[in-house]
Amino acid sequence: MKRGFYTIMAAQFFSSLADNALFVTAVELLKTSGTPKWEPAALVPMFALFYVVLAPFVGAFADARPKGGVMFTSNAIKIVGCLMMLFGSHPLLAYAVVGLGAAAYSPAKYGILTELLPASQLVKANGWIEGLTISSIILGVLLGGQLVGHTVSRWLLSFDFPLIDTGIKTPPEAAISVLIVLYIIAAWFNLRIPNTGVEMRPMPRNKLALLPDFWNCNAALWHDKLGQISLATTTLFWGVSGNLRYIVLAWSAAAMGYSTTQASSLVGVVAIGTAAGAVLASMRMRLDQAARVMPLGIAMGVLVILMNFINNVWVAAPFLIVLGGLGGFLVVPMNALLQHRGHNLMGSGRSIAVQNFNEQACILSLGALYSLSTGMGLSAFGAITAFGLVVVSFMALIQLWHKRNCIKYKEQVDHLMSLTRSDKSH
Repeated sequence: MKRGFYTIMAAQFFSSLADNALFVTAVELLKTSGTPKWEPAALVPMFALFYVVLAPFVGAFADARPKGGVMFTSNAIKIVGCLMMLFGSHPLLAYAVVGLGAAAYSPAKYGILTELLPASQLVKANGWIEGLTISSIILGVLLGGQLVGHTVSRWLLSFDFPLIDTGIKTPPEAAISVLIVLYIIAAWFNLRIPNTGVEMRPMPRNKLALLPDFWNCNAALWHDKLGQISLATTTLFWGVSGNLRYIVLAWSAAAMGYSTTQASSLVGVVAIGTAAGAVLASMRMRLDQAARVMPLGIAMGVLVILMNFINNVWVAAPFLIVLGGLGGFLVVPMNALLQHRGHNLMGSGRSIAVQNFNEQACILSLGALYSLSTGMGLSAFGAITAFGLVVVSFMALIQLWHKRNCIKYKEQVDHLMSLTRSDKSH
């Protein structure tokens, strides 16, 4: 791997570490503020909001500028969101601003891989990036849980700066101030990402002209026989996984009476399994084998439903590791296949923006449905069952879709071969 790849990994680690710690912190901030039960659940769709709204623009923005600079700007936006949350803005609004920074960050983060590395190293690079990202999720949710916990928060709040009144008086506020430092570290690494030398694609003066271009790119991926299968699989996986992060927190509280600090450790356990699965996939899978992992999606959905029957942490921990491992092994080759097809069809930044749009639209839709259901009294157990059934049903449909594509492709090849033989005979 080139040296610049490791700088990208460092920047991604600290940015993702802060993102995930902030999620746990924001959940605790809303809980301690006495807000309605649906508001903590609404954090997930609010984070996804700008991924969906700005999808036609962020990919072109990432392709028009050096991606290290795009990532730096994105981390600066995340810092603004943290400051808003720290100084009185509604946490849902402030968290949406952090989501705005993340929406701009993602096309640059993944797009630079296709600029820096050959296609033969994409699965391996994705495995390392996903493994590192999942590791940062593990540490991030654990860090967030500890920062809002009694021991660490009491120590943070004990700091007294002479002649300065910071206005920080609660554990979530103290946690947010620490996370701003992590975003600053990530931004420092962003400035050291090398320029890949790839020709930039300038944005048009009329930004609305990007809308038809985006929809053409979206249509191109959905019409590509390999692109549509990998896009459908990753869309479903991230749609469910994005919401499962909060559902595990709610399930831990309902099934075992856990606090936010205790429940965050179980979210980290899922991430441990996902990291292991991602690294294993990067070692064992090739790009041409990506479609073979689809049955793991059905198995993952079944395990989600089986969570309802667990109320013991010693059973829950290994169970959640297996659940995460299946997801990690599933998503890495599918991500690599999707990036490869997207890069060939339309450019890396635009293809990642299309992928983000579909995945975050799924997160937004499922998250809004979960928030609405929570507001209407649906239990965590009911939500888990619904999510599991969604995964099983849609993964089965995606598999049938892929088999039909393979049959049609084989028929076309047989037809062409028969025509060739007929021409030779004449």
